[in-house]
Amino acid sequence: MDRIDAMKVFVAAVDEGSLAGAGRKLRRSPAAVSRAIAFLEHHVGAELLHRTTRSLKLSDAGERYASACRRILTELEEAEISAGRARAAPRGTHTLTAPIVVGEDVLRPVLDAFMTEYPAVSVRLVMLDRTVNLIDEGIDVALRIAHLADSSFVAIKVGEVRRVVAASPGYLAQHPLIGEPADLAKQQIIAMTHFGLDSWSFPPAAKSKIARAVQFTPRLVVNTVRAAVASASEGHGVTRLFSYHIAEEIRDRRLHILLAGDEPPPLPVHLLAPQGRFDVPKVRAFVDFATPRLRRYFERLSREASQADASRSRRGRVSAE
Repeated sequence: MDRIDAMKVFVAAVDEGSLAGAGRKLRRSPAAVSRAIAFLEHHVGAELLHRTTRSLKLSDAGERYASACRRILTELEEAEISAGRARAAPRGTHTLTAPIVVGEDVLRPVLDAFMTEYPAVSVRLVMLDRTVNLIDEGIDVALRIAHLADSSFVAIKVGEVRRVVAASPGYLAQHPLIGEPADLAKQQIIAMTHFGLDSWSFPPAAKSKIARAVQFTPRLVVNTVRAAVASASEGHGVTRLFSYHIAEEIRDRRLHILLAGDEPPPLPVHLLAPQGRFDVPKVRAFVDFATPRLRRYFERLSREASQADASRSRRGRVSAE
């Protein structure tokens, strides 16, 4: 049996979460998939997958081997493209990763349109609120919201997002004025792990070089963005999120952005890929298709948030007074 072909079957089984799923994806019988896995296990001398009737799980050796297989298959694809043996037309499976909410609300509609435009390309979107190792996990492109460290990766900036403090008009009308970050210590805080469970940091005040940290005891701690947005929209407290998390709520005036003048600098949004991946036709096609659409989205997001800030400034601060 061809070892490269068996590696493709093994990686497909890992990605699909079952041997049956790998068979459907590769259009092979369950027996053929099982034979490929058994061939690799015999070759490496170790069990790669723990199988049950309903699922499979990578062994420790399988995790290491899966990472190695992804690197080998990626390098093989790039070598074929470099040598001119691959078709110029985009084809195959394009794998991306993004944080959960931006993946669902921002990237997913772009991918739907991309697949309509390129019917020979399939997409695997891995949405995780953690940093993914692009090489080890076989990712073509990542959407990252962060300042990027210098690396061998190639990055294309598509926008930026603000870290905003927000609350509903109903909450603001019934609680003390929030005019500066220190006032948050007197509020009911809806906290999330990624934005600080018991304190929030702000840039230094005028004529100071010391960053400001506001300590608080949260009234509610949640581990999903949607829970924080829902609770804040219903008037149960003040929360801190990225601006795209609450774009709809800001447009509908269910939430107001607070302390806009005290926000940290916006965080950049990039499409990130390992060296050489942008030369792969399916990846190049996606980047060329997605970049202008994502830039338009984040430009509109910034414009709407600025208009909301200006509108609140004209109306004055909302408080219980």
